Amino acid sequence: MYNTPSAYHTFAAQMTITKNKAILLLEDGTIFKGFAVGKIGTTTGEICFSTGLTGYQELYTDPSFFGQILVQTFVHVGNYGVKDNEVESDNIQIAGLVCKSFASHYSRKMADKSLQDYFIEQGITGIEGVDTRAIVQHIREKGSMNAIISSEILDVNELKSRLAKVPSMAGLELSSKVSTHKFYTLGNESAPLRVAVIDYGVKKNILRNLVNRNVFCGIFPAKTEFEEIMKFKPDGIMLPNGPGDPGTMDYALKTVKKIMDSNIPTFGICMGNQLLGQAFGLKTFKMNNGHRGLNHPVKNIQNGICEITVQNHGFALKNEPNEMIEVTHVNLNDNTIEGIRIKGKPAYSVQYHPESAPGPHDSHYLFDDFISLMNTNKK
Repeated sequence: MYNTPSAYHTFAAQMTITKNKAILLLEDGTIFKGFAVGKIGTTTGEICFSTGLTGYQELYTDPSFFGQILVQTFVHVGNYGVKDNEVESDNIQIAGLVCKSFASHYSRKMADKSLQDYFIEQGITGIEGVDTRAIVQHIREKGSMNAIISSEILDVNELKSRLAKVPSMAGLELSSKVSTHKFYTLGNESAPLRVAVIDYGVKKNILRNLVNRNVFCGIFPAKTEFEEIMKFKPDGIMLPNGPGDPGTMDYALKTVKKIMDSNIPTFGICMGNQLLGQAFGLKTFKMNNGHRGLNHPVKNIQNGICEITVQNHGFALKNEPNEMIEVTHVNLNDNTIEGIRIKGKPAYSVQYHPESAPGPHDSHYLFDDFISLMNTNKK
């Protein structure tokens, strides 16, 4: 490519980028030093990690990550840039990014911009050049905790003072902060089935999976009353994913209980699984470090088949005896509940993400099951 050594060195010099220093400080006082990513600034949130090897743009725009600083275990981030249509919501939802190697330049011709430009455009601050393996091992051992990233303040004492004011994720109600504020629809209004989606932070691919199955979707704000939802005359209800502590969502539980009394077919995903379980007496708990990634093994107890699943949650249902609830799926890593069915009701849910985006498609059948359930109920 280069005719002379001097030509190569000239090119290399042009590619040299001066990097601002940055600090990652964890709540327990652990410090990691690296270099700035995205906007020069300061950001806080609960630190968590995801094990996915690809699909970073879909991860960053997943509303379930709202209020969290994300550590990516894969070494290279940003190498294929970003595309405007490869999003799961209209904005980046993560509070900040931690990675080993951040690519400011990208190689994919179809990309619309670099990840660096995307972060600056949306005001996202991050840090690169840190030992992400050490960070993940620390989180796995000590548990999830709050953290602060700064590329403008390098005084550790000042960062500690700011971090001390950040509330714990336990007890935070965040779904209403990422929910749509206005009702809207997707799909063909003449479709044979109508589904009311209560937006706790719904990913766009959940909606795509419904619309692609010839469903007309009405998407409602998180705090919409049951009676208002019924005006849409839905054949089914979707309780999707969302951020925050499910134990704080009394307004949602009230609505879910009314939905169960109405016997309308209901499908829950992630936050929806936790709400459905709570509606029938199960409790939720904050996990040590959560499940986040594209490779979590789940066993379907009903047919004995193992699914490789996409997950993003820091809370789960407690596995306690309950005469109304049948556990249908379990996590093969830690035996936590991954799916339930309500006895005597046309309602079921899973803790993982069957819509993928990104990740394997092993669990797409759950959307087909929902269609069958609604068709059977109509008959």
